[in-house]
Amino acid sequence: MKKSNALLKIKNFERALSRLKEAVKHAKDDLDKDGVIQRFEFTVELLWKALKSILEYQGVECYTPRNCIKEAFKSNIINDDEIFLDMLEDKNKSSHIYNENMSEEIFKRIKNVYLEYLENLNLENKL
Repeated sequence: MKKSNALLKIKNFERALSRLKEAVKHAKDDLDKDGVIQRFEFTVELLWKALKSILEYQGVECYTPRNCIKEAFKSNIINDDEIFLDMLEDKNKSSHIYNENMSEEIFKRIKNVYLEYLENLNLENKL
């Protein structure tokens, strides 16, 4: 894996994160919150792919989102694998089952917990 490829994946993740932050900031109704959750799904997908590329650049193989999160924790790329595994679980729940109460809970976790962890990643410094 070339460093430039890893940087490109990191930039894609950062753009998605920026759009997620914007959506959270402006969410006022259920339709807005659904948009936040969809952007969250996309952001988490790009996050694990960025982690995978960083790990590959460092010579570590991983093949699944869960495995890449565990390996990123072992490699000190992320500082809390449980929160990122929670994000992955919420992403998977939100994309397969629609339940209004669950949707509201996931939105609250995105706004009050996950965004802070995502914003503090600083993945470029992990290469």
